[in-house]
Amino acid sequence: MRSFFVPAMAFASLLLTGCATAPNAPTLTLQTGKDPETYLKCVLPKLEKHGVTSTVTQNSRHAKVVLSSKVAADDVLEAYKSQDGAKVFLYERKPLASAITPSRLELAAQECK
Repeated sequence: MRSFFVPAMAFASLLLTGCATAPNAPTLTLQTGKDPETYLKCVLPKLEKHGVTSTVTQNSRHAKVVLSSKVAADDVLEAYKSQDGAKVFLYERKPLASAITPSRLELAAQECK
């Protein structure tokens, strides 16, 4: 019985590693010289090229892109106006299998920096 319990606990802890991050901590933070609107004009075509649908909200100081997920929590990309352009925050909940490589959203966010 004990020989089954230890591997089962190890496997369960591996499954929960994706949930270990704080829910409000961004997975990526960037600084860009572009204002939030210009930054989104760069990011959105890159996502649409891969067939990713998103919901966009913005005002004069803030822009937000939400990518709905059927499996996990929604991914969110936010850009806030700053003195030098925009501060960008990416909030993602990656499945364990894709935690090794950057997502399409993360790649688009970094390319548009």
